[in-house]
Amino acid sequence: MGRTSDARNKILTAAQSLIEQRGYSALGVAEICKTAGVPKGSFYYFFESKESLALAVIDEHWAAERREWERALSGDAEPLQRLRRLFEAMETRQRAGQDGCGSVLGCMYGNLSLEMSNRADAVRLRLQDIFEEQVEMVGAVVAEAEQHGEVTVSDTQGAARSLVAQLEGQVLFAKLHNDPAQLSTLWPSCLALLGMRNHQVPAHA
Repeated sequence: MGRTSDARNKILTAAQSLIEQRGYSALGVAEICKTAGVPKGSFYYFFESKESLALAVIDEHWAAERREWERALSGDAEPLQRLRRLFEAMETRQRAGQDGCGSVLGCMYGNLSLEMSNRADAVRLRLQDIFEEQVEMVGAVVAEAEQHGEVTVSDTQGAARSLVAQLEGQVLFAKLHNDPAQLSTLWPSCLALLGMRNHQVPAHA
């Protein structure tokens, strides 16, 4: 049982790395298994298809990233400080990707949305769910900020959706230019979306 579980984890790890670096369409099952160091037969023991593997990779990736979002957005700091902490964590993630493989990897969910959303309904719907979770998490913090008098917005969920879209757009620019510094304008842009004139909100309590 330990060996089979290990084989599945190796396939998931290899697939995530390859999808992040090269996308989904260019990959074949044989290459994934070769990178994972497992027999090709092991793939179909765990996954019905490459699409089912993509769904598993998305779920594994979001399970880990969601914990990162929760850490950033929780705690005793003021709401806008927590929100800024999240955006700085996303910039750190992109810088780490560039340091590790020489290029900005971008957002897996954004990359797959562009690549697969018009031809894989199961993937498209799962990505929708993840983005909606992100909007809800950011929306809860924006609602707190409004209650604390930090911002004034008429539609907290609409504002949260704009913030998530701004994050995705800046990450896309960072990938396009292979330059994580593109994310340096993210926080001022988000404050502008929230109608804030004072951009001097500290990152930490």
